[in-house]
Amino acid sequence: MGLEIFERGSLPRWAPVRQFLDATEIGDVRAAIAEQMRRPGTGDRLRPGQRVAITAGSRGIDRIDEVVRAVVDEVRLLGADPFVVPAMGSHGGATAEGQLELLSHYGITEAIMGCPILSSMDTVHLGQVESDVPVWIDRNAFEADAVIPVARVKPHTDFRGPVESGIMKMIAIGLGKQKGAEFFHSQGMNEFHHLLPAVATHTLSQVNIPFGIAVIENGYGNLAQAEAVPAARVWDREQELLKIARERMGRLPGQQIDVLIVDRIGKDISGDGADPNVINRDVAGVIPPTEEPVTPRVQRLIVRGLTDDTDGNASGIGMADIALRRAVDCMDPIATYMNMITAKAPQGARIPLTVDTDRQALYVALACCLKTDQETARIARIQDTKHLETFWASEHLLPELLESGRVEVTGDLIPISFDQNGMLND
Repeated sequence: MGLEIFERGSLPRWAPVRQFLDATEIGDVRAAIAEQMRRPGTGDRLRPGQRVAITAGSRGIDRIDEVVRAVVDEVRLLGADPFVVPAMGSHGGATAEGQLELLSHYGITEAIMGCPILSSMDTVHLGQVESDVPVWIDRNAFEADAVIPVARVKPHTDFRGPVESGIMKMIAIGLGKQKGAEFFHSQGMNEFHHLLPAVATHTLSQVNIPFGIAVIENGYGNLAQAEAVPAARVWDREQELLKIARERMGRLPGQQIDVLIVDRIGKDISGDGADPNVINRDVAGVIPPTEEPVTPRVQRLIVRGLTDDTDGNASGIGMADIALRRAVDCMDPIATYMNMITAKAPQGARIPLTVDTDRQALYVALACCLKTDQETARIARIQDTKHLETFWASEHLLPELLESGRVEVTGDLIPISFDQNGMLND
């Protein structure tokens, strides 16, 4: 007898729903970047003939290829000589080739950018902070006349602080390559809130970083804001931008979800594959403390697959309780392990209960729930944690979603059904 032993009893019906999120959006990326880089204290800090390094990270930022290309074009208009450097710590398997391949997934290639991309894992030691924490920077960036970090500002997946993901993190960790990222993470996430600004501030004092480009996405994962932040204002302004980003980001409504089905995870979705700010658990099985109650509480999490752009990096799959075998089989152990070892979080690569079909996954997940009746279970299915506009919700979850005032039902209640291979009918 196999896993069909768990496939007993009826499942609740569910319906498609739409969530209304922050919809602020940039139309013309090129014009927005040009306007920002022509503000006093930004582009006017560059000089004709300077070699200027522009960073590109490993996150799936909306229209990041357009953003980086716009910065490249504006730098060239100012008479300087731009090039792109990957700034992604250990991602891409901690190899120069792997990081180039990651950038190509986002449309960042030499042909599309119109400038060289210099990828190397070589670093320069800039000194130490807080007695024993070394500060490293990508050698190509160090040898440039100026560096322009391009980064998305958003709540971090694993720690809380005055600044989290953004320009300062790109400077401190992204540009530190594998060597810098590994030592930084070795201090522990509970140290990030003060180490990150300390390392970034030291780098700013040693390297000509005249300004950074901060971008923020709206609730639909689309580019909502771009801002050139002068170096002298990065610390103060990034704290303000973080608050804006937190207010704009998409979240799941409701108080409790018994089983959350996530179609795909990946590094292009979140550093943890699935954003802990959405699913309310991180690779350690907990979330950083917050002042507000954390909702919805998710009892059991199912992961169905990996994104194409994650290139086999299954970091964060350990947050799931159940995974489809196809997701596990797509894991590249080198890329995944390198990422999790560097982050000092091997639990993020642990393999969950692994099953062959959606039917098995859902029934096993329900069997693992506490104080839950199968027929009245609160079940939701999302595409990924970055795209939360439309999803499926079971009939006993719907009332509290509708009570939020930002959800509407867009179709009839129908049975949760599977095809002949046991996979969910879309």
